Amino acid sequence: MAELAGVSVATVSRALRGSSLVNDATRERVLAAAADLSFSISRAASSLATGKLNRIALLVSGRLNSWFNGSVLDAMYEYLHAARQELIIYRIVDDAQRIEFFATLPARRNADALVVASFALTTTERQRLRNLAIPVIYLNQRVRGAASVAINDLEAARTGAQHLIGLGHRRIGFVTTSQLSGLTHSAADRVHGYRAALTESCLANDPNLIFHATSDADGDSVATELLSRSSPPTALMVASDELALSVLAALGRAGIDVPGDISVLGFDDHAMSERFGLSTVAQPVSELGRLAATMALTLASGRSVRPKSTTLPTHLVQRRTTGRPPRRSKS
Repeated sequence: MAELAGVSVATVSRALRGSSLVNDATRERVLAAAADLSFSISRAASSLATGKLNRIALLVSGRLNSWFNGSVLDAMYEYLHAARQELIIYRIVDDAQRIEFFATLPARRNADALVVASFALTTTERQRLRNLAIPVIYLNQRVRGAASVAINDLEAARTGAQHLIGLGHRRIGFVTTSQLSGLTHSAADRVHGYRAALTESCLANDPNLIFHATSDADGDSVATELLSRSSPPTALMVASDELALSVLAALGRAGIDVPGDISVLGFDDHAMSERFGLSTVAQPVSELGRLAATMALTLASGRSVRPKSTTLPTHLVQRRTTGRPPRRSKS
C-alpha cells in the first residue's frame, strides 16, 4: 500500500492513525490506496502503538429503550463519534448480569474509560471500579474522589413536592417502580427529597402514600390502588415521566380527572411530556451525557478534569396536570 500511495510505510501508519504530521493531500492518497486494496485498519494494531483503544464504555441499569438511557446514549454517541471514538455498552437488568459484570469487569480490557450511569453501587462494587486500570466517570451520582456529572435528585424532588404543597395539597403520594430495586441510584434520592419536603412542611410521611408499579408501563396498578382508597392522595409525584404518562393514561381510562380530581407531577421532561401537558421537574439529560463523554475523553488522554464534580441545574415545568386540590378534599 505504501508503494501504491507513493509514500513510506511510516507515513502510511501515521495517516491511518490520523496523525497531524501527515497533510490532507497525503492522507487522501493513503486512504484511497487502502480502499483500492480493501484494507481494513486494525484498531488492535493501532492500540499497540498508541496505548489507546479509542473506545469509551458505558454501564447502565435497565433497558436501553428507556427515555433516560436512550437520551444518554444518543448524546454520548454523537459526541464520541465526532471525536472518532467508539461507544460500547454494558447493560444490567438483573442480579445475574450484575454479578457477572463486577466479577469479570470486561470494560477493563475493552475501553479507555468507563462511564457509570445512575447505578446504585454497593461498597464492594465501588471498590472494584476504583481498582480498574482505566478512569471511571459517574453520571448522575457522586463517588468520593471520582469524576462525576450529575443533578441533585434530592433537591429536585424537594422542589417538585414544594410546588404541590404550595398549591394546597396535604396528602401527596409518590409513585415509583420496583422493577429496578437495588439498581437505580437516582430513584432513591427522589423519594428522599419528597419525604424531606413533607417533613419541612410538617406533613406526615405516610408509608401508605408510596405506590409501587411493576414497570414504567404499569400505570393501571396505580389507578386501581387509588380507586380502592377511602382517602386517596390529592396529588401524585412520579419518579419518571415515562411512568407518569402511563399513570395519566390509566387515570383517564378509570374516569379520574387530572388535575380536577388529582394532580400529577413527573420527573425528567420526557419528549412526550409537553404534548400531554405533563407538569414535571426537568433535567438536562443530553447535557449530562455530553459532559460525561467529555470527561471520559479528557481522563483517557491522561489529563485531569476541573472541577472534578459538576452539578447541572434542574427546573420545574408547570403544565396542565397540576392544580389546586379538589374543594371536596379535606387536605
